[in-house]
Amino acid sequence: MPAAPETAPPVRAFEMRHLQLARAFFAAIAAVMITFSRDHSAAVGLSVFSGWAIATALVLFVAAWQVYDRGRRAVPVLLGVLTLLAGMAGGLPPFRSTTLFFVVVIVWAFATGITELVSGIRSRGTDDYARDAILVGALTIALGVGLLLVNPAYSLEYFIKEAGQSFVLTGITIGVGIFGGYAAIIAVFLGIAGFSPRHPVVSAATSDAESAGEPA
Repeated sequence: MPAAPETAPPVRAFEMRHLQLARAFFAAIAAVMITFSRDHSAAVGLSVFSGWAIATALVLFVAAWQVYDRGRRAVPVLLGVLTLLAGMAGGLPPFRSTTLFFVVVIVWAFATGITELVSGIRSRGTDDYARDAILVGALTIALGVGLLLVNPAYSLEYFIKEAGQSFVLTGITIGVGIFGGYAAIIAVFLGIAGFSPRHPVVSAATSDAESAGEPA
C-alpha cells in the first residue's frame, strides 16, 4: 500500500526571521536615539529603555502565538512579561532617577539574559535558532555585568582645551552609553541573523529513521 504523500507545513505569515528583524529594528532605534542625544541623563536613558522594552515585549507576545508551536511558547511569553514589566517600571517620569535606571536595567538584563541563554542551550540540536538565543542571552548578561561595574555616583570633571569648556563624566552617562552600545550590537547581530538563510535542523532520530528507509 503506497505511503500517503507528505503534506507541507503551513506557511506562516510571521516567521522567526520576522521576529529577529523586528527586535533588531527597535534596538537600532534605541541605539540611534542614545548615540545622537547629547543628554545621557537617567531621564533620557529610562525613556529610551522604556520605549524599546515595551515595543520589544509586544513583538515577543505576537511571536509567541504566530511563530512558536504550542509547546514552545513559555519562553517568549516569559521574556515578554519580564521586558514589559521593566519597560513599565522605567516609564514613570516622576520616578526616573540614576538608581532606578541601574536597578531596572540590571535586574532585567540578568533575568532575561539567563532565560534566553538557558532556553538556547536546552534547544541545541533541535532548533536552528538556538545559537542566536545563546548569543543574545550572553550579550544581555554581559550588559548586566557591565552596569554592575559602574559606580552610579561616579563623577569626573575634565576640561577640553579645543572646546574651551569643562565637561562632567558621570556614572549615569557611562551606564546609558553602555546600554546604547548593547542595543547597537543586538541590532546588528539580529539584523544579520534575520537576513541569513536557514536550514531545518534534522534530529538524530529523524536521521536514523531516514537512513533505515523508514518514514520519520
